[in-house]
Formats: sequence, C-alpha cells, structure tokens
Amino acid sequence: MKLPPPSTLRAFEAAARRESFLQAGKELGMTAAAISQHVKALEDWLELTLFERRARGVRLTAEGRELGAACSEGLGHISRAVERLTARRNGLRVSLACKPSVVNHWLGPRLPRFRAAHPEIQVSVVYPLGALTPEEAGTDLLIRHGTRPPGRAEAILSAATRPTCAPAYLEKHGPITSAADLQNHHLLHDATEAAWQSWLARHDVDGQTPAGPLYADFNLLVSSVLSGLGIGLCPTALIADHLAAGSLTVLFEDAADADKAYWLLSGADLHEPAAILRNWLLVEAAEQGP
Repeated sequence: MKLPPPSTLRAFEAAARRESFLQAGKELGMTAAAISQHVKALEDWLELTLFERRARGVRLTAEGRELGAACSEGLGHISRAVERLTARRNGLRVSLACKPSVVNHWLGPRLPRFRAAHPEIQVSVVYPLGALTPEEAGTDLLIRHGTRPPGRAEAILSAATRPTCAPAYLEKHGPITSAADLQNHHLLHDATEAAWQSWLARHDVDGQTPAGPLYADFNLLVSSVLSGLGIGLCPTALIADHLAAGSLTVLFEDAADADKAYWLLSGADLHEPAAILRNWLLVEAAEQGP
C-alpha cells in the first residue's frame, strides 16, 4: 500500500482540524512555515490542492476536507490502540464505552465499590459514539442496548420498560388503575411516540396517544419523570436505585421491550484488569437481579 510520508499526514491532519497553519504549528511544536512545507509536500505527492491560500489564512478545499476527516479518524484509531496497548503493559487502566444514561443511573453509583475493591485499577469511561463493538470504540469493554448482538455478549441488565412516574405525580393526578386511564395523563416520550403507542395497543387502548414532550436522551426523560412532570416508559432495571429509594414508582408490571437488554461486550484477549472489571460488572448485575 503506497502512502504519503507520515510526517506530512500528521502536519496536514493538525492543520486541517484547526484550519490554521499557525495553530497546527503550536500544537506540534513547529513553525507555521514548517507546517506549510509539509502540506505543500503532501499536495505535490497527491497532485491535489488541499488548502486555498488566502491573505488572512487558509481554507480547506473539498478534497482537503475529505482527506482531513480520514486522517483524523485514522490517527484517532491509532491513538486509542496505543493507549489500550500501553494500558495493557502497565496493567493499571481499563477502558469502557458506555451510554451516559447507564453511567448516570447504574454504573456511576457502583463504581466507588469497584475502586474500593481494586484501588490499583483506573477505569476510563468514554462515549461509545455509535460504536457497536469494543474494537470500534477503541476500548476494552462496551455496554450497548438492544437485542442480542453478535460476538461475545453477556446480558447484564434487562431493558424491559414499564410505565413509571414520581409518587408526587401520582398523588396529584391519580389514581391510575387501568391502562386506559393513561390516555388522560401526561405521557413523556423517549425520542419517538412509538414505544407508548405499542404499549397502549398491547393493552387494547384505542385512540390517539397523548402528544407529550419528546426527549432526545433518556437522561432528559427520566429527569422530567423524577420532577413529577409526567409518566415515562422507563427500563426499570436501569432505574432500580430510584425505585428502591421510592423516588420513582412503577404503575404497571407488564413490560415492553422484553426482548432487549443492556449487553456487556468484551474485546479479544482481555488483559487482567479488564477481565477483573468485566467479572465485577457481571456479579453486580447478578446481585441486582432482573
């Protein structure tokens, strides 16, 4: 595979990301002139113009934007791989990609116990950014939501959802004794109205689903539920701490999304600290129960 000189790609990536030779030079400890020379060498190698040179700076061409995105992605993968391999060598760090909702409502409150049991292991929690495997996320472990994924996946929490509200909402707007009663209440929706439509249809509730607010993120939805603003379809295993504390209550035990779960995926050839965290997560989930 024929590639341009690595030094030109590194200089170009920094310049493309910042769209500035001066800022790229400061980042890499080089002069703006040196960055310009590397970029010019890369343009000559490719026989393409990557930047428009202007009196007050530079601007990426369409080809420059395309190559810049590819370079940033490639160097990002390399950086994450180096971090992962270094962590394996040091044996002290574990990386886990996880959705913010799982961190906020389940993992975060439990991590102090892991730290107390294994103070020598540092856990790095990152956004999955759409990654479907630990390799895509550049991490040792990944927690993802949905039906069973391929590969080495272990269900740690059920993702079954049930109608849930704050006790204060029920006191103010209750009682709620049947599914049909929900048509007269404030239903909160996670991204779309489809989940509520499906749940109500399963209970033979006809008519239009109340058009309550749509929340792009479960953290936003559950915050509104906790505040007493309405009723949400919540994954009850994920909010078990809120239920145990009495800050949330389940209205009906019948669940939607019973075929879905939160899955723990492990990368190949886990180093010992990553295996310790994996096993600890499985024990924590098993002790919580379904």
